[in-house]
Amino acid sequence: MQTAEHQSVSTACWSCGAPLAGARAFCDACGKVQPPSPDADYFTVFGLPRRLAIDTAALERVFYRLSRKLHPDVYARASANEQQWSLDQTSLLNDAWRTLKNPVSRTEYLLRVEGVQVESERAEDGKAKESRVPADLLEEVFELNMQLEEMRMNRKMGDDDPALRADLEKAKTQFEAQLAAVDADLQSLWSAWDAALDNHAPAAETKPVKDSMVALLDRRRYLRNLVRDVNDALGN
Repeated sequence: MQTAEHQSVSTACWSCGAPLAGARAFCDACGKVQPPSPDADYFTVFGLPRRLAIDTAALERVFYRLSRKLHPDVYARASANEQQWSLDQTSLLNDAWRTLKNPVSRTEYLLRVEGVQVESERAEDGKAKESRVPADLLEEVFELNMQLEEMRMNRKMGDDDPALRADLEKAKTQFEAQLAAVDADLQSLWSAWDAALDNHAPAAETKPVKDSMVALLDRRRYLRNLVRDVNDALGN
């Protein structure tokens, strides 16, 4: 895996004094576990540049290799500091793995470390946060909300309306197709971002890419909410 030069931070190993490049969990010279670097982000944990196209199979191999090296049994006879650092590094590694293995959470995270405010699809209560209705969906959403309310009332009364159910299934299929289109557009932007990173593009050139990713993530979150609401109303 490749390490981004612009993210390298020179520090020294607490044990042997050898220089450390980036946010490494271990000293290359003596192999001692290191305290987590305050400059660490989830990409540097894996020795990666801030790219959005990631080989997740390679990411998984590194995750398990580091997990084995950080296992508490390895530090059973180590100093209290080393035991704590191994736990801290494990927590950081797990968070990084959960975030980077998923392309959407990876995109959200990259935008945040790049200083862009973006809501996560995974809210603390486990539900996606509400988003503003995209202008092109206003009419569809208005009609959908009426159908959803009617379906909820039918379910309360123990009634079933096959035509209404069919309409909701059709709407769900359409929203899922729009979700797929959003994901395809996001993939194009990932390529644009990675190309800009490789070419060391200035911030002025990457801002439109970041803005477009934010807009697509907002749309994606809203569409996911719609699909969830339809599934709930249908009892799926």
